Amino acid sequence: LRSWSNIPFITMPLSRAHGKSFAHRSELKHAKRIVVKLGSAVVTRGDECGLALGRLASIVEQVSMLQNQGREMMIVTSGAVAFGKQRLRHEILLSQSVRQALHSGQSQLKDMAIPVLEARACAAAGQSGLMALYEAMFTQYSICAAQILVTNLDFHDEQKRRNLNGTLHELLRMNIVPIINTNDAVVPPPEPNSDLQGVNVISVKDNDSLAARLAVEMKTDLLIVLSDVEGLFDSPPGSDDAKLIDIFYPGDQQSVTFGTKSRVGMGGMEAKVKAALWALQGGTSVVIANGTHPKISGHVITDIVEGKKVGTFFSEVKPAGPTVEQQGEMARAGGRTLAALQPEQRAEIIYRLADLLTDQREEILVANKKDLEEAENKGRRLALPLLKRLSLSTSKLNSLAIGLRQIAASSQDSVGRVIRRTRIAKDLDLEQVTVPIGVLLVIFESRPDCLPQV
Repeated sequence: LRSWSNIPFITMPLSRAHGKSFAHRSELKHAKRIVVKLGSAVVTRGDECGLALGRLASIVEQVSMLQNQGREMMIVTSGAVAFGKQRLRHEILLSQSVRQALHSGQSQLKDMAIPVLEARACAAAGQSGLMALYEAMFTQYSICAAQILVTNLDFHDEQKRRNLNGTLHELLRMNIVPIINTNDAVVPPPEPNSDLQGVNVISVKDNDSLAARLAVEMKTDLLIVLSDVEGLFDSPPGSDDAKLIDIFYPGDQQSVTFGTKSRVGMGGMEAKVKAALWALQGGTSVVIANGTHPKISGHVITDIVEGKKVGTFFSEVKPAGPTVEQQGEMARAGGRTLAALQPEQRAEIIYRLADLLTDQREEILVANKKDLEEAENKGRRLALPLLKRLSLSTSKLNSLAIGLRQIAASSQDSVGRVIRRTRIAKDLDLEQVTVPIGVLLVIFESRPDCLPQV
């Protein structure tokens, strides 16, 4: 039990060797050091007329909760340019209305033209207000926040890089949450280039690349990127056939079509994916999720850390077979196909299963023998009843084949058979008819003959 600012919190045993990212979502609960990247669309309101105060308060609450669990939290925040733009627009409108009232004696705002605002000036006007808001919110949880503004040179200059690394480590040691942002007031405008393609070098041209670079530099366990979309889709969100990708692998980027960037941010989903893959190569797990949805934004960060299925999880481990979701979709499609077959076709399928059990008997028994040997030789030897269930024999396979053929022979009447008919009124009959039951989920243990039995 530790204490900071007289507020007790539990220190969790979360440390792990850095260098390899988590393979599965369930392992994210072991993340010790976490970077949360907030996109401009998350920080600002939908009408772009101010900050999303309720959303920010919820994010700060979640970060504070994880910080008080003993984790080391860092925030990479956007929003300074967007917030500054809104403040400067307000000041310009106010100034123009005053001047117009003085010169014409009336305040006609409809003819006012708002000039194009320079991004660096907007950042300078918005950064102080954004940081003041973070400080006020974290103070409610007795947590101190510190501001760090960086540029690309801070990562490429070795001395500045060591200074930045030392400052961040010292802040984390003192249980302070660093709030990091690019110093947009002095950086040059971003140029389209391939600065995310290197393994050892990544340029900081937006906060997506900044969060990835920071995560690798600080040996972070988890990078959470919050934007205004649910995650990564296989095609631009909003299209009819767009599907959310639950787990994304480094070799799958060719199968994804990217859309446009967010409404107020500098980057788009393509920039986020490139930054995420770079961080993944550096040993940091990445999740891209929606931080604006009102139903999930209040617990999106904690849900991700708990391993729940939220957003898109980037993993270097690709399973050999289809995922559980894909298996479910295949089973549903197969069930509908089977339901539309004629009785003779269903009978032919079942007869074929019976023939396979007989024709491939020797191969099945050899594989079953290996299963029995593995179950008996391992330190966790299975109980005798489980071994008996696991065992197959020629007679058991023959019995299964006979049973399948009996089902096939009776399948002519299994679907579409009228069991009961009741006349409710004239020309109105109520019938009870057998129909396909649909898709079954069967969970079984140590019983290889369960499937044909079902």
